[in-house]
Amino acid sequence: MFMRYEDANWQKAMRLKVDYNNMLAGYSKAAAAITPQEIAALKDKAAEAFQFIAQNRGKGTMEWSELPYNQDAVVADILQEAKAIREKCDTFVVLGIGGSALGPIAVQQALNHLNYNELPAEKRGGPRVYVLDNIDPERISGILDIIDPKKTVFNVITKSGSTSETMSQYLIFREILKGALGEDYAGHIVATTDAENGYLVKIAAQEGFKAFVIPAGVGGRFSEMCPVGLLAAAVAGIDIREMLAGAAAMDKIASNTDIMQNPACLGGLLQYIAMQKGMNITVMMPYADSLRYMADWYAQLWAESLGKQYALDGKTEVFTGQTPVKALGVTDQHSQVQLYTEGPFDKVVTFLAVEKFRCDVTIPHGHEDIPAVGFLGGHTMAELLEAEMNATEYALYKAKRLSCKVTLPEVNAFTIGELLYFFEMQVSFVGALLGIDTFNQPGVEEGKVATYALLGRPGFEEKKAELDARPAKDPAFILE
Repeated sequence: MFMRYEDANWQKAMRLKVDYNNMLAGYSKAAAAITPQEIAALKDKAAEAFQFIAQNRGKGTMEWSELPYNQDAVVADILQEAKAIREKCDTFVVLGIGGSALGPIAVQQALNHLNYNELPAEKRGGPRVYVLDNIDPERISGILDIIDPKKTVFNVITKSGSTSETMSQYLIFREILKGALGEDYAGHIVATTDAENGYLVKIAAQEGFKAFVIPAGVGGRFSEMCPVGLLAAAVAGIDIREMLAGAAAMDKIASNTDIMQNPACLGGLLQYIAMQKGMNITVMMPYADSLRYMADWYAQLWAESLGKQYALDGKTEVFTGQTPVKALGVTDQHSQVQLYTEGPFDKVVTFLAVEKFRCDVTIPHGHEDIPAVGFLGGHTMAELLEAEMNATEYALYKAKRLSCKVTLPEVNAFTIGELLYFFEMQVSFVGALLGIDTFNQPGVEEGKVATYALLGRPGFEEKKAELDARPAKDPAFILE
């Protein structure tokens, strides 16, 4: 059957639009606006960064860049398992943290009904989907009040199988399932983990769990388009082939060697220059509730990828990075935009816009005797939302602040695949410009190891002794 994402004209109509005018001198009046001379001065450096990515794509920690192309068998397996899950259960629960959770949350929010889990089953068309992305005991207990374990499948996602948060969740729900289903409990757990290494792959084999593989070179924040994110999406009825097709389409666009015609690389270059000018904060501000959790996903992608102490040589200290901030239009016009227009000149705001919403609501006429209210009648909510976004963009322009805008023609699986891959390529390009390892996260490890020591994991006695040797806190500064 011919699918719409195979139509070149449809693909062209679904292409993202990226507007960088408000970052460039000649349009923007900001003191930090980027000049053609500044871009030209980095021509060679940008070419080297582009070549670095091209040479390393598909290899090592850039294995994620081939996900749009090399998963035909994996996708077929996912779709078969998703069909079986949809037939036997009414709830699907993801157990994961970080990239194992943020990607699935963002995609579910973007591509399903905004109240998907609350819809009646016949309107929903698939199991309810929950993502347990934290270990708050009230959250864990609360999920048990709304699910029937006998009709629930749990997807445990951790490459190492030693992620304390995820494995503690697994142990809790394993015990509950065993009590409810006895020997049949294994059919209600799906493991997504490394093919050979780590503990979860061994547990899955021992217990008889269905297992999917996280490719070795795919880090958590780049994992939405492998089984980490594709299984939950497929269970909820999202077209995962279309999402991968969108990613492939963006990959072709981002492979353009002319940086000025390559939206991902040009955006990365402009962010890099802005960082050198003191723009230490990047604000992601979607103007659509469907895209609100894209800001959460982006925050991890940007922070873990660019926040690094050392250069690629592992010795030179650079202490680089740009702090991501989540915002939502129009909500945060009333909480954050005051800071963005009148606070420090240290931010770049990225707007996420949608041209055509999946539905619209017309504002009724009324109170024409009160012009401040009556003027709204006859407009639609989409019109109002667009006007609010354009007004905020203008307010930042007038205040001489840097911003850019990424516009989706509509929100569908193809454009979400484009969007995810766009930012993955952009952050990779920025990391290459900075001369850092974009794909590791050594700064996360200290907290993990300290947690193991505090809870008595064997082999971490030395770290426990180090923690115990900390200076005692001064009670004078613990106030009650």
